[in-house]
Amino acid sequence: MAKEVFMPKLSSTMETGTLLQWFKQEGEPVEVGEPLLEVMTDKINIEVEAYEEGILLKRYYDEDEEVPVNGIVGYIGEEGEQVPEEKPGAGNDSPAPESTPKAPVPEPAGQEIEAEKAGGVRATPAARKLSREHSANLSLIQGSGAKGRIHAADVHAAVDGQQVRSTPLAKKEAEANNVDLSAVKGSGSYGKITRSDVSAPRAVEELQSEPLQGVRKVVAERMQKSANEVPHVTLHTEIDMEVAMELRTQLLPVIEKQTGQRLSVTELLMFVGSRALRKHPDVHASMTDDRITKQAAVHMGLAVATDRGLLVPVIRHTEDKGLAELAAETKQTAAAARNGTLPGKELSGSTFTISNLGMYAVDHFTPIINQPEAAILGVGRIQEKPVVKNGEITVGRMMAISLSFDHRIIDGAPAAAFLTDFKQMLEQPYQLFV
Repeated sequence: MAKEVFMPKLSSTMETGTLLQWFKQEGEPVEVGEPLLEVMTDKINIEVEAYEEGILLKRYYDEDEEVPVNGIVGYIGEEGEQVPEEKPGAGNDSPAPESTPKAPVPEPAGQEIEAEKAGGVRATPAARKLSREHSANLSLIQGSGAKGRIHAADVHAAVDGQQVRSTPLAKKEAEANNVDLSAVKGSGSYGKITRSDVSAPRAVEELQSEPLQGVRKVVAERMQKSANEVPHVTLHTEIDMEVAMELRTQLLPVIEKQTGQRLSVTELLMFVGSRALRKHPDVHASMTDDRITKQAAVHMGLAVATDRGLLVPVIRHTEDKGLAELAAETKQTAAAARNGTLPGKELSGSTFTISNLGMYAVDHFTPIINQPEAAILGVGRIQEKPVVKNGEITVGRMMAISLSFDHRIIDGAPAAAFLTDFKQMLEQPYQLFV
């Protein structure tokens, strides 16, 4: 009996997924656990593995198309089985009938399995078969699959003398406009060329545009919703970072030796912010369905800019973690968010967010609240400027911060009290260890 291949629901907010690429052509054998297709959700790109063994009988969606969650994207079964010609829900919802069983698809040779287990070349059975037919050396071919596994398409590209990977729609667009794909830089997964990468020649003065989609679309919708629904009030102040930066300098070699990571200002902000939030529960709150919830544990959201748009990975229970643990976990989580390998569950559940633009020439800005949280902290760069200390003008390292808060949940005085304590803790960080 042919089995359906579904668009998986990979997060609680996911309603549709974009099918980035198929790893199998119709008629190719599929193994359990083998990457079958790649999906882009509103938060992350992920490879979907096959849960059935057999032949890929039907593909209902082209690459770059959006598919509703739990929608049927294809069928896997035995060769010769009948499946609906039209995608389910488009005029033919009848299940695929059973057909006469046929001999199972041959497994890869034993020595190939053992070679892969022993750390040899990772390749699909179809790729190994093609490599034998064309006398191609798999060890010289770059794989596009998970952990560098080689697929049939990679072997085809190597045999043709160039590793140009593109979607079918991109190939049609290139043929129609006489575009050399080898000269086109792909924006898809693993550098794959998509239809948007290939376009007809334009006049120099013509503006380029692209559809609002994927992560960028989700970010736009959430920011618009927050700006429209939440009465934002923003408080600004400056913090003298002289003592905090001296403390960081002293801790740098210690934490780097322990974790292999350098302590950044972001981890200092998370460390101090977590303790300030515990002291001010009115600020550490959220609102859902007209109910205000004061949070106990601090799950710090960290705004991270990626090639796919703004993501907010979550570092959980920051109130219980020291600077070394925060440095290691924050660096690892931010890197995973940027390269698209962070699990979707790690992008939700934050109770307070820090957006740090201190690495840019930004003095201060007004951040938009990450709903349903009650507040967000925007951080600007640290810069030397004249300050008055003990009645004398001197040079200090100052950092501007901005606290945007939801005025439905927080009044101005509690927000100002939190910001004041946060400033004092950073200016006198040694008191935190007493």
